[in-house]
Amino acid sequence: MRETGRDPRAPRDLRPVAVASLVALVSVGLTSAAARYGWLGPDVGRGDGFCEAVHPGWVRQPANTWSNLGFVLAGLAVAVRASRPARLGHTLGRHPALATAFAVLVVLLGPGSMAMHATQSEVGGHLDLLSMFLLSGFAVAHAVMRVTRRGPGTLAVGFVLAVGAGMAVYLTGGRVPLLGHVGNAVFAVELWLAIGLEVLLVVRGRRPGEPRQDTAFGLASVGVLALAFAIWTTGKGGHPWCDPSALLQQHAVWHVLDALAAYLLFRHWTAERAPDRADVSAGRPGRRPRPPARPRVRSSR
Repeated sequence: MRETGRDPRAPRDLRPVAVASLVALVSVGLTSAAARYGWLGPDVGRGDGFCEAVHPGWVRQPANTWSNLGFVLAGLAVAVRASRPARLGHTLGRHPALATAFAVLVVLLGPGSMAMHATQSEVGGHLDLLSMFLLSGFAVAHAVMRVTRRGPGTLAVGFVLAVGAGMAVYLTGGRVPLLGHVGNAVFAVELWLAIGLEVLLVVRGRRPGEPRQDTAFGLASVGVLALAFAIWTTGKGGHPWCDPSALLQQHAVWHVLDALAAYLLFRHWTAERAPDRADVSAGRPGRRPRPPARPRVRSSR
């Protein structure tokens, strides 16, 4: 697991931490107030299939609600890392604002999911899925930007399209086996698309002149996500392992592990290394170096 930019004397930019902290305070505060005063509407049972018994008061599912603070902490950890531009790797190092944007999106996963589990309202359910699509949409768009060798404009367009498509399909309704409502299925499809593009970048990175991808953090992120999903399947009502009165709920563990997977994904991006200078000077990125030109032999005539 190789890292670059470990110099502790490297300049620090505290703006990512300030922005992520402000977003965390405002979003968690507003979500708490919305749950407390019923701004998100009545309890319609959204999210009540995740085993935990409904409690009286303004937080309907305490474990499944407060475990989402893991996303807030993960987003702040991303922001701390982003405060050292020299530690952001090849692509994010050239576009550090994208690292701050990702930190904010990870933070927002927390209050987005809290809105559903605390209130079980219809609006809370929409906010939960929207926050999920913000993450999967960024993962897809960031990979597309690197695959196509384009800039943040491409990421922005891809991000809007991915989030918009996810919400559009989700709002049509419907259910699928194992995953439940169709929104979860779209989220899974976008994650798999992002993983596939990252694999393509790893393969392409073996060629001369291409950015090198360090797979350790990426594999760790996928592994944690797979473990989280396995636990998620046991945290549904009616499952033999479901205990509605337990303080520790499987769905709460899913939240914490997902937060860890998001942070590891960011570390995968920051481990990306610039192409070797020798490769770049020898030929175009992604192509074999050109052979040296043969010296001309002057005629003696």
